[in-house]
Amino acid sequence: MAFDLAFAVERLAMEYRTKEEQVADYLREKIISGVYPRGSRLKQAEIAEQLQLSITPVREALKLLEAEGYVSGDSYRGARVVPFDPASSKEILMLRLVLESQLVRAASERATAKDLADLRVLADEFCAAFASGDRATARGINYRFHRRMYDISEMPQTLHFVQILWARYPFDLINAAKDRGQAAADEHDEILDALASGDSSAAVLAMRKHIESGWTILGQEQH
Repeated sequence: MAFDLAFAVERLAMEYRTKEEQVADYLREKIISGVYPRGSRLKQAEIAEQLQLSITPVREALKLLEAEGYVSGDSYRGARVVPFDPASSKEILMLRLVLESQLVRAASERATAKDLADLRVLADEFCAAFASGDRATARGINYRFHRRMYDISEMPQTLHFVQILWARYPFDLINAAKDRGQAAADEHDEILDALASGDSSAAVLAMRKHIESGWTILGQEQH
């Protein structure tokens, strides 16, 4: 399994989150991007070694992820990534549309020039990763793009509920679709254009289009 040490070090250097929160965010990204496939076991010792940490923050991070629905099992001996439940996806889609619309609206009202520059860097990195055929990296960057944008909203409770929804959403299946990469890149550009212009209504519409187009592609892949 490829490991991005530079990314891990950067993330773990953030001072405004506890170590367990930083590890949990790292693991969320790896689960959503498919680096840790559904049903796979997460071994505390291996994760701790990769991140150059003790077992304790990894154990606590797994407890957080278990509460959010990303993993199940005994966090002391190892946790397993929760399998995808297709029966709940439609309801989760509708909840995502409601909550993420609120987050992007708030982000559009708060975004600074630096925020927009950071998002543009991530959007460009996403394009480059897909162009090189590195889908796993692209999926990870996609997570960082959305997480960075929603952090701007300063609505931590809403973001927390969205992260719970993400645990139950088939991102790995959607992002594996043949044409999803370019479509997602174009949709990211639409969202950024709306944020840059300060048009919150356009930003919300662009985000809803982004979420719904991914869902549509998933339906086409399954039929």
